[in-house]
Amino acid sequence: MGFSSRVFRFSLLPAIAATLVVGAAVRAEAAGDVYIHAGANFKPVTIAVTPFAVEEGVDKIGSVVSNDFARSIFLLPVNPSSFPEAVANPDVRPNLDAWKTVNAQFVLTGRVLHPGGDRVAAQFRLWDVTSGEQVAGEQYASEASNARRMAHMIADAVFSRVTGEKGFFDSQVVFVDESGPKDKRKKRLAVMDMDGANLKYIGGGSDLVVTPRFSPSAQEVAYMSFGGPEPKVTLLNIETGQHEAIGHFPGMTFAPRFSPDGQQIVMSLSDGASTNLYSMDLRSRATTRLTESSAIDTSPTYSPDGSQIAFESDRGGSQQIYVMSAAGGPAKRISFGEGRYSTPVWSPRGDLIAFTRIKNGSFGIGVMKPDGSGERILIEGFHNEGPTFAPNGLYLMFFRDPGGGGGPKIYMTDIYGHGEFLVPTPNYASDPSWGPLMH
Repeated sequence: MGFSSRVFRFSLLPAIAATLVVGAAVRAEAAGDVYIHAGANFKPVTIAVTPFAVEEGVDKIGSVVSNDFARSIFLLPVNPSSFPEAVANPDVRPNLDAWKTVNAQFVLTGRVLHPGGDRVAAQFRLWDVTSGEQVAGEQYASEASNARRMAHMIADAVFSRVTGEKGFFDSQVVFVDESGPKDKRKKRLAVMDMDGANLKYIGGGSDLVVTPRFSPSAQEVAYMSFGGPEPKVTLLNIETGQHEAIGHFPGMTFAPRFSPDGQQIVMSLSDGASTNLYSMDLRSRATTRLTESSAIDTSPTYSPDGSQIAFESDRGGSQQIYVMSAAGGPAKRISFGEGRYSTPVWSPRGDLIAFTRIKNGSFGIGVMKPDGSGERILIEGFHNEGPTFAPNGLYLMFFRDPGGGGGPKIYMTDIYGHGEFLVPTPNYASDPSWGPLMH
């Protein structure tokens, strides 16, 4: 089996191309195969990421791929210090019997080429140690400045081939960067790769910004801006840097979130003591009132097919999660555990709703099915809040503020609570929103 070749011209954020993985995207029939639903018997698949052969300099693509797998929870890189051989030619079948001695289930080999000018190409081959076969191979080419993105795309291709699930590494996260002393905290919008690299500041400055949310296209972000006489919902085009207030309302608007097709925004609008949900058509700017409550309805989130909205409300006496038609109408309560429930967000897979639960001073991040069944608390402690799903629905990011003189940081876990990782940021960070897969 050889390579499938893809040549890309990358822009900052739009979806650029579909990664083609040679071989069907099915669960690999290898010993210790990863079944995503595995519970107590879960064991990650072990994969050896050998250094990519380079014409000059140091291999950076291979190290990014290995680091991606280390954060993936479902794949476990073999420690390089235990490698039984040095792969001199990545096109030649490795000594797979030797790799069995270090319990590697897959071996990844590759090379980085510089075809001329400011161009770079990356190739990989994935070898199944059990079958002895090459099960995937791919080649990518682009400007050298996009080398990290190629590494993430390689990691996505391998992740998909091994697990049968979509990848998530070639994605970005928008969040609120927080710097300065606690009583004078400066908040700016920032965007980064899902592993914390390539951070760019995209908005804020003198205005207070909160609750940024990615659009399905990954080109726009909706957020709340507190800089004028009244708070407003603002759209930011990440590529052009253009800001646009989407409407001025007499009360406070907050918690904006895009519909799955990117054509509408759903948000909360306060009017006196009550807060209700409204949708806005971004083309006509026409607004539709969705709830008629004397309570506080907020934090709306669309189901991935756009037919329903989950939201939090205190209409029953305490914060709980409800689901209703995206057109409005009767709402059904779905949270019935002890404590208060808030910040619901629907999984891109449609199978789960993530939430924050506050119980006896402890803040838990959990998931439940859209009908409220199957509730599982993944993370608990002080102070966890604001979950957001990865584009494949298998992971969550959230932020944790330990209190005291410190500030919040962003963390990542999987939907089964197998592991947790700090997402590195230069300053304090809150309100993450995970964007869609970019390729």
